[in-house]
Amino acid sequence: MRYTIKEFDKDFTGDDDCLSFIFNKRYGRGYTCPSCGKSGFYRVRNRKCYACEWCGYQIHPLANTIFHKSCTSLKNWFYSIFLMSQSRNGVSAKEIERQLGVTYKTAWRIQKQIRKLMKQEKTELDGTVEVDETYVGGVRHGKRGRGAAGKTPVVGMAERKGDIFVKVVGDVKISTVMPLIRQNIKIGSNVMTDEFAIYNDVEKCGYDHDVIKHKDKQYVNGNIHTNTVDGFWSQMKRSIGGTYHHVSPKYLQSYSDEFSYRYNLRSTNSHMFKHLLSEVVGRPC
Repeated sequence: MRYTIKEFDKDFTGDDDCLSFIFNKRYGRGYTCPSCGKSGFYRVRNRKCYACEWCGYQIHPLANTIFHKSCTSLKNWFYSIFLMSQSRNGVSAKEIERQLGVTYKTAWRIQKQIRKLMKQEKTELDGTVEVDETYVGGVRHGKRGRGAAGKTPVVGMAERKGDIFVKVVGDVKISTVMPLIRQNIKIGSNVMTDEFAIYNDVEKCGYDHDVIKHKDKQYVNGNIHTNTVDGFWSQMKRSIGGTYHHVSPKYLQSYSDEFSYRYNLRSTNSHMFKHLLSEVVGRPC
């Protein structure tokens, strides 16, 4: 579904519209005052809060949200969410800085807070699930792939025609990867992996296990492949290299969550911007 800048400017002309949207989403139009039990609230002038028409009890819609105690205008926050929802490859903090006319520090913090809305929850993948690991980091001399120095391992699980779950890990040992598989893939599912030894216990844990032998230059064998998760890795790495240029291991999980969130909403009928606005009131910070 398309949602253009013209529609955004029509829906949110300024901070008042943004605050009203959050209040209505969070409390509803017929919200009853917890103090006097009557309904009816008005916007307090020059403050980001509402007061009961009858007893003066005040409600602060931005409390426990990503906007709490922020001096940045709500319109700029909403526009940043809009920008991050428009691009498949993400938007850099420098671009937010240029578009809003704020400092880089402010732009970086805005993005960091917005990514909290994209944080992955525990999931249960089912059916045919591809599992693979990759390594994220800049180009370095020496060994490539598994065991490469200075790179961060990431494990991904992609349900075919479904969702993906991505986790940054400290290592790719059996003791690290197998618990993730058990926690996020339903027992009895068909798990497809390459021949890496860490996946040898998949079948013992109650899954059907098919293996594609990448070492022998085999990438598809009938229905057996890991092309779905490999395609996600390709998109994520191109985006990190092209848009963000470098992501430290400390923040790699939040960036992985961003690309997972975007991937998991690829087939929804509503725009990602609307989903993120719903997350603002649905995920207290």
